[in-house]
Amino acid sequence: MARFYTNENFPMPVVRRLRELGHDVLTSLDAGQANRRVPDSDVLAFATSEKRILLTQNRRDFLSIHRANAIVHHGLVLCTADADFVGQAQRIHEAVSALDEDQEGVVIRVNCPVT
Repeated sequence: MARFYTNENFPMPVVRRLRELGHDVLTSLDAGQANRRVPDSDVLAFATSEKRILLTQNRRDFLSIHRANAIVHHGLVLCTADADFVGQAQRIHEAVSALDEDQEGVVIRVNCPVT
């Protein structure tokens, strides 16, 4: 199972479901980083130092950091907002389950399905 770090705007129902699916999810609140205005580059650096995939809905900013090669990271999962928390967790689970063991530098996009 994957090791994730979520930034502070990530929905807790998705975190809970990912944990139920067996993933190790550390939130910014768990890490004492919530409500501290931590810069995105520092968020990604922390996730990387902990060998965790960053799980975020802040897609544009983290994709910009990735494209600038500013930080060699342990993986990014960029999500759109989705009111179907269980469905979103399942899509994240399926996406990371398809990865090889080495997910360094990988970017996965998990979007809300079009209905």
